[in-house]
Formats: sequence, C-alpha cells, structure tokens
Amino acid sequence: MGRDLVRDEVILGSDVWVIKVGTNVLTTADGRLDGDRVSSLAEQICAVAATGRRVALVSSGAVGAGIGQLGLPGRPESLPQIQAAAAVGQAFLIRAYDEGFRRHGRHAAQILLTHEDFDDRQRYLNVRNTLSALFAWNAVPIINENDTISVDEIRFGDNDRLAAMVTNLLRAPLLVILSVVDGLYSGRTTADGRPEVVPLVERIDAVAGLVTESRSALGTGGMGSKLEAARLVTRAGGSVIITSGRAEQVLPRLLRGEPLGTLFLAEGRTARARQRWIGLTARPRGHYVVDRGARRALETGRTSLLAIGIVDVVGQFGRGDVVAIRDPDGGEFARGLTNYSHTEALRIRGLRTEQVRSVLGTQYDEVIHKDNLVLTR
Repeated sequence: MGRDLVRDEVILGSDVWVIKVGTNVLTTADGRLDGDRVSSLAEQICAVAATGRRVALVSSGAVGAGIGQLGLPGRPESLPQIQAAAAVGQAFLIRAYDEGFRRHGRHAAQILLTHEDFDDRQRYLNVRNTLSALFAWNAVPIINENDTISVDEIRFGDNDRLAAMVTNLLRAPLLVILSVVDGLYSGRTTADGRPEVVPLVERIDAVAGLVTESRSALGTGGMGSKLEAARLVTRAGGSVIITSGRAEQVLPRLLRGEPLGTLFLAEGRTARARQRWIGLTARPRGHYVVDRGARRALETGRTSLLAIGIVDVVGQFGRGDVVAIRDPDGGEFARGLTNYSHTEALRIRGLRTEQVRSVLGTQYDEVIHKDNLVLTR
C-alpha cells in the first residue's frame, strides 16, 4: 500500500499537537485508573515531543480515577459527589502522568480550566502565555476541566470541546482525539466482519448522518461531541484525527504516517488568534437579529454591522462583549465585539447613522466594526 500523501502533509506540517484522551481509554472496566496505559501514553507523548513538536494533553479521567480510588460502585449522580470524586481522582491522575514523564526527562504541569477562562479575553491570553512558558521549560501541560468547581453555567460539557478550544487557543495545526473506537464508522463492515472506518473526511457536514450517539458509564461524550470538536478546529484551519487510544503505540504510528482512524481535513484558511477567540471560543452574551440585506452585506466580509440593519436585540450584554448575529430565521452566521450595550442597542436599532448620533451623542458609527466581526458559517 502506498503512502497517504495527504495524511503525511498534515502530520509533517504540524509542529504543535493537542492530544485528547478519554476516560474510558485510561480506566479499567471497574473504573480504576490503568497505570500501565497512563505510563504508555506518557512514553508516546515524549516520543512525539522528541521530534521537536510541542504537545499539550487534554486528559479526562479525574472522576473515573476518583471512583476507583474511593471504591464507588459507579459514577455518582449528584454534583457535589462528582466534584468530590474529581478532587480525589485529579491528584492521583496527575501523579501518574508525572511519574511517566519523569522517566523520559519531562515534567507534567497541571492546568484546570472552566469556560470563564476562555470567555474573558485577558484570562484567555494568560492561559496561552502559561502554555508557551511550559513548552519552553520542557513540560507537558495536562489540561482538564476544573470539575471541583464547575457548574452548568461554566462547564464545557465534555473534554472534546475543551480540547478543540485549546487547539484553537494555541493555533495548533493538529488535534488528536484518542477514544475507544477506531474512528468514524461508515456503517458498513470490512471483509473480515469489522466495522469499516472512514479514513478521510473533507467536509464534516457530509458525514453528520453517520453519527449515532452513545455514551459509556464513565465518559461524558460520544461521537457527536467529537464531530462538534472537529468542526470547531477545522473551521479555524486545523485538522483532526479520531482514533483508538487503546491501539499499541498509536502516537508513534501516527507520526510514521500509518492510516489510523479518521482524518478530518481543515475546511477553511488558518484563522488569526483573535478571530478564533471571537468566532469559535468565547460564548456570546446575547445576539442581534438583522434583516436579510444586512446579512448579505456582512457575508461579503467588507462591511461593518450598522444599527439600520438590526431588527431585534436579545440578551444582556455590555460594550466589548462577544455577541452573535442571527438572520430573521434565527440562524447564526457571525459573531463580533459589540460597541454598544444591549440597552443602547435597543434605542438605536433600525436607525441611520446620523440618527444614532442624535440619540446617543458622539458614539461609534458601527455597532460591530468589520475588524471585530467573524463569520461562523
């Protein structure tokens, strides 16, 4: 079999890897952390880093490790118990990684995040600066959601989304999602009766119908969440590989160009860091509904959002917040940094620029300037 030149180009051109590993890759059937697998993963990550690549690891497993350490019969149902299990398990998880990395001359660095760290621009930049310093110090960042304090309002939902957001934060060309499945299945079987894996996906919308949602007893995300993560990354200009984390030496084999799992190719041009934050990372505080003429104008990428095109203002937001832009049918097609609060925007919606000045005094001509606006479709 000849070389997969497309895959080779993606692998060879990726100087930063974000690797996400799921709970069920790291734990045994009874929920206890599998020390041998953690050690093997640490060795493989060091092999990737030894090629000069920077590697960040987004690791699930804290709750599962806590369940095993506490001898619980399964995943707790109440939030305080889940958070307590995470507190016990996170310490055990990071120690296991650190022991594995130290055998290869590297250090594990624990970073626990909530969605608020990505919503706030300064905190977002602080995270990126910290990661850059850790790379320079020969450390491997071990990133997880801060389950001990996370509530619904600040949760990522699952670590697939967190991994995608870290990938965009670092402008990493490649996200590798290690799961318990071999990739995205086509729905057919191979000659030997195994599920057939789709080797290459150029557009995610074309394979959305292949997804069947199922979750394990310990994990929180299925293939649907992995495809959404892939969508976030590929729209920003990165590529994604979903493959089995239980396969022997999976990361070195990927480095060698072996056709493992499913490769999702970048669908757009590489977005600038600020564009990624506005369009794909920070959560909108509200949204503007615009008329169809405004949508057509904004989709050219050459114009700003003016008050005259706004027909409704929804949500509570202040100046400088990220807001979504929707058409009259409710479809979001852009996001941007608003120059006006929701109360100001309600006063000027539908007005011409000279009318805006008479209502609010000397203000911005644009509700969202084109330089602070990112198309999301």
